[in-house]
Amino acid sequence: MKNTISTIAAVIIVLFSANTIQATTIKAETTTIEDVDSSQLQAVYDAYFTVKDALIKSDAKLTSAKATDLLTAITAVKMDKLKSNEHTAWMKVVKKLTADAKSISTSSDIKKQRETFKSLTKSTYDLVKVSKSTEVVYKQYCPMVDADWLSKEKAVKNPYYGSSMLTCGNVVETIK
Repeated sequence: MKNTISTIAAVIIVLFSANTIQATTIKAETTTIEDVDSSQLQAVYDAYFTVKDALIKSDAKLTSAKATDLLTAITAVKMDKLKSNEHTAWMKVVKKLTADAKSISTSSDIKKQRETFKSLTKSTYDLVKVSKSTEVVYKQYCPMVDADWLSKEKAVKNPYYGSSMLTCGNVVETIK
């Protein structure tokens, strides 16, 4: 009788241990998948920053090329791999984000590119607020054009005026 109880107890302990090991393994795999998935939107953010930097240089041709890179990053996002809140935000902005990036990429007029950049920034900001960038992002504002932009640097470099008014603006929000 004692041997039977001991055997049953041993079997229960072995099964419980195996279940715990399996659960830990699944949790580790899930964490890894989530880390990889978060990088999908980071590629979009990084491409956005290159468009902003090209606008700061007042280079319409470079801006167009960087907007094409942004389009590539947008189309590479796998929606089914996003977290629930990211997926919801993505669905709200993806059409406008794509249209704005396409408009900037096909334009050679820096003024039109800058005008479209306002809307591109709004969509990107909505995503960054939900998913967070891997870096600190600063939302900056220019009162002269009544428009925002996002930056990885705290120092103001205005994409709406480039060198003519490079430091016009201020940081209005820090997103961590």
